[in-house]
Amino acid sequence: MTTSLLLAQLLNGLQYGVLLFLLAAGLTLVFGIMSFVNLAHGSLYMLGAYAAAVVSVQTDSFALGVLAALATGGVVGLILEMVAVSRLYRRDHLDHVLATFGLILFFNEVVRMVWGPQPLFVPLSEALSDTVELFGFNYPAYRFLIILVGLIVAVGSQWLIHKTRVGMLIRAGSVNPQMVGALGVNIRLLNAMLFALGAALAALAGAMAGPIMSVQSGMGEPVLITTLVVIVIGGIGSVHGALYAAIIVGMADTLGRTFLPMLIREFADREVANAAGPALASMLVYLLMAVVLAVRPQGLFPAHKGQ
Repeated sequence: MTTSLLLAQLLNGLQYGVLLFLLAAGLTLVFGIMSFVNLAHGSLYMLGAYAAAVVSVQTDSFALGVLAALATGGVVGLILEMVAVSRLYRRDHLDHVLATFGLILFFNEVVRMVWGPQPLFVPLSEALSDTVELFGFNYPAYRFLIILVGLIVAVGSQWLIHKTRVGMLIRAGSVNPQMVGALGVNIRLLNAMLFALGAALAALAGAMAGPIMSVQSGMGEPVLITTLVVIVIGGIGSVHGALYAAIIVGMADTLGRTFLPMLIREFADREVANAAGPALASMLVYLLMAVVLAVRPQGLFPAHKGQ
């Protein structure tokens, strides 16, 4: 194992972590503050990836594709909130799960009908396809861009929630929505804005993930499971907890998939090591979640109501 390999995998883990954070940030806000279980969050991630892919191909501009993904996620999220989600806030969480699972099936079929079963690929400019020199070795420029975007969103989310009037109203509404409504604040509009923001962040994650994986129907479900693990580890409703937990999960998964096969090869043959290593890395993430639930059920970095 070389120093360059270790540094590259650490950056890959950070990149995967901030990508998970883009998904987890919106979901933890909706789940933690609005107490709404949105399984269709992965579908919004998928729609963002498709919007970015289509617009990037048509305009030959990845930046326009990202803007299209943000707009698509925000608009679709706002429509979903007004048409369906707002009617479910006072219902049981099981109703949330059933309704949003139906939305998953709906969006998957719509995407399959419009674009077919073949995956799409997002083109990148020559600059983003190049590499940058970091710590004496070359690292893909686009993966570095994902890290930068994720960190910017993290700082922006913290600023919005803790330093603005809208964030103050969101935090107050999560504690006592009746009192906030009595003060003249339109709670329904506030919830719609928050849901649309979460949807836009999910679409942004899909747009950023598109160039490094195939864009296809159903791509949101596998990553949604990992995102829920991130939220449980970080603490429901905590944006900074989602960031820290996403980085922990990203590092554990990436380093485990890279180095566990090497470790297993010391006492088993190559075929067994290559099969067992990634499986054990995936198990490690869920084992970490189980330990957190047993020791600290509120999460490692829980949100503090009203703060």
